[in-house]
Amino acid sequence: MKRLVAWLISGVVLAGLLITLLIPPPAYAADRRNQADDKIAERAGKVDLNNCSVRRFQDYPGMYPTLAGKIVLGGPYASVDDVLNIDLTDRQKELFNKYKDNFTVTDAVIALNEGDDRINDGQYR
Repeated sequence: MKRLVAWLISGVVLAGLLITLLIPPPAYAADRRNQADDKIAERAGKVDLNNCSVRRFQDYPGMYPTLAGKIVLGGPYASVDDVLNIDLTDRQKELFNKYKDNFTVTDAVIALNEGDDRINDGQYR
């Protein structure tokens, strides 16, 4: 009886390995891609104003944390210029215009925006 069970388990493991080797990688790799990966590819190295946290603004002197918090809470935006319609001081508008080319806008994704994750996404130095 033990040999029969061992043979059956061996057969199942062997069949699983063969199936994994026979199915081409792109066929199952597309299923494993998630929304965050798609957004990272779509933003092309820029900060996505609709799907980022305030931590993404640390690279821009003067924007983190006050202006970044206003921008994050003021969304979603249809274009980068829509940020100028929120309640900003003249200095904050000037600062935003200085770095405006580093930002982009994509559709907001609920998986990246739910809860308080946009204010404190748990990434610490």
